[in-house]
Amino acid sequence: MNKDQVKGIAEKVKGKVNEVVGKATGDTAQKVKGQVQQNAGEARKQYGDLKEGVKKQQQ
Repeated sequence: MNKDQVKGIAEKVKGKVNEVVGKATGDTAQKVKGQVQQNAGEARKQYGDLKEGVKKQQQ
């Protein structure tokens, strides 16, 4: 597991927390911010997955 995968997962978790808090408080902006963070985290995780796959193929 590389740093992009770890940071991507962490960003997804932060996003989920923001989304849940936004839903609970009725704050649409925070809910949307959480969803955006989750998507950004997923993108970074997938980038890390791709890097890991390339690394394994080179070995």
